[in-house]
Amino acid sequence: MKAQTEQRTGLLYGFGAYGMWGLVPLFWPLLKPSGAIEILAHRMVWSLAVVGVALLAMRRWGWIRELLRQPRKLALTTLAASVISVNWGLYIWAVNNGAVVEASLGYFTNPLVTIAIGVLVLGERLRRAQWAAVGIGVAAVLVLAIGYGRPPWISLVLAFSFAAYGLIKKKLNMGGVESLAAETALLFLPALGYLLWLGAQGRSTFALDDPGHSWLLAATGLVTAIPLICFGAAAIRVPLSTLGLLQYLAPVFQFGLGVVYFHEAMPPERWAGFSLVWVALALLTWDALRTARRSRARLAEAGAIAATAATATTAASEAAVAAEAAEVAGTAEVAGAVHGAPEPPAAAVTPAREPA
Repeated sequence: MKAQTEQRTGLLYGFGAYGMWGLVPLFWPLLKPSGAIEILAHRMVWSLAVVGVALLAMRRWGWIRELLRQPRKLALTTLAASVISVNWGLYIWAVNNGAVVEASLGYFTNPLVTIAIGVLVLGERLRRAQWAAVGIGVAAVLVLAIGYGRPPWISLVLAFSFAAYGLIKKKLNMGGVESLAAETALLFLPALGYLLWLGAQGRSTFALDDPGHSWLLAATGLVTAIPLICFGAAAIRVPLSTLGLLQYLAPVFQFGLGVVYFHEAMPPERWAGFSLVWVALALLTWDALRTARRSRARLAEAGAIAATAATATTAASEAAVAAEAAEVAGTAEVAGAVHGAPEPPAAAVTPAREPA
């Protein structure tokens, strides 16, 4: 019962995380007239403030000393911070420049790019269904390139940068809150320096006559941190396969907002390209679920075999002990017959009673 409650809670956290990431295109236009780089700088500065409060509440500080003692890990964290900055900045620019649909395509294709990086960088072997999905994804990019009249650069950069970020995070193996704190701490001084420079140039939109705008810029820290915290809470409560399915919520919401709310154009060739991407994702999801089901079946079979072997071993041990005991008893009986066993005392012998 407790496990079911935990899983239900994890699903709610997962829906919350991916739902917020899916609806975030509604937030960035509110920050105009701020430019994408200024918004990104505010996001870095205020995210560190929010995450710092979270770490203070959780009292997690030991990882800082450990990180500083490992130059390789610190270098990877710096690389992760640089890559995610590109991802964040381009996404904000895309949303505020009428490219929400193309940005959503980047997150639709991200699983396919992640698989490709796994093959090229980690030397992983793909199953036939995965090869087919990657092939369909490449065809989709070609169709979309024809439709746009150019390669879908926004989608490709978003997909590759986020996939590279995931690869680096896998090598880092740090908690979500801790890694975000480390990345934003590394970016804090450059971001703060840029904001101070903007202010000195008289080009900053922070602290204008409208205090509401300043509060919205400060809220970028919450917009960044809250979904990540929800994601971390979901990741420890639901299976990875479920989390993999939930990740499609964000680009679905983004695509819907781009078409329905922002009224972005969707000519037939774009529908064709997106349809191919969705077919590839459906194939990838089917293969992942089938593989997970087979893995669970093999695990259950291995567990049953192990249990049977353990039972047989226990039975054999008990039989061996019984045989040894019988052998000892037989040896004692033979020894008594040879050397003469003492008779029981007379008082211990009870005479048989005559029937009445």
